[in-house]
Amino acid sequence: MAKLILTHEVTGLGTAGDVVEVKDGYARNYLVPRGLATRWTKGGQKQVDQITAARKARAIHSIEEARDVRDRLQANPVTIAVRAGESGRLFGAVTTTDIAEAVKAAGGPQLDRRRIEVPTPIKSLGEHKVTVRLHEDLQATVEVTVVPA
Repeated sequence: MAKLILTHEVTGLGTAGDVVEVKDGYARNYLVPRGLATRWTKGGQKQVDQITAARKARAIHSIEEARDVRDRLQANPVTIAVRAGESGRLFGAVTTTDIAEAVKAAGGPQLDRRRIEVPTPIKSLGEHKVTVRLHEDLQATVEVTVVPA
């Protein structure tokens, strides 16, 4: 078992700043090479403190605030205009950054793109559902409509 400090949020494992123990192969082959975690050391505890302080500064502070944001997101569907071919297939894909910018442009809150989960890549026109993790216990489902530009 390897003891690591997460530097980014990993779904199913933890958030940035958490100290976790994972199997050696998962740490060596996936988390560390992708920059999602670093090895835990005594000196690394300073890094943990900095990450948690930064996370608290940009996090939604209460569950009530998260519910308010969820209600606003679910009430306002988002429309994204992209270049598409004749068959409705996109040139590329809609990214989480595109979704975050579209939510902001539609009058919604500023979202961290890393908190937006797209189940399958959005590569066609039409309506799609994406999930936004607002709080540890709260998620919002956002309707994204992709239209040709």
